[in-house]
Amino acid sequence: MAARKAASGKLALSPILDLNEASALHGKLMSMRGKDIVIDASAVERVGVQCVQVLVAGAAAWQADKKSFLVEKASDAFEKTIALIGISETQLIAKEI
Repeated sequence: MAARKAASGKLALSPILDLNEASALHGKLMSMRGKDIVIDASAVERVGVQCVQVLVAGAAAWQADKKSFLVEKASDAFEKTIALIGISETQLIAKEI
């Protein structure tokens, strides 16, 4: 019997990624675990460290699962905040398998 490839998922990030959104973001990511995921960060206006921690942990979990975890269409605010916090692209984005 041929192995089936897990479906991929898409997740659009909220414009405001603050402490209040961190728990919701974690829940959304956990519901998509086991699938390749594409994250749309184009609408992000503000990013808090807590949500960055959730995304970095997500990237590590997806890498451990040997699944793709890609951030696409990152807004200028998202990219600048990630750089300001000191997170490199390799920490946030797991390699595509």
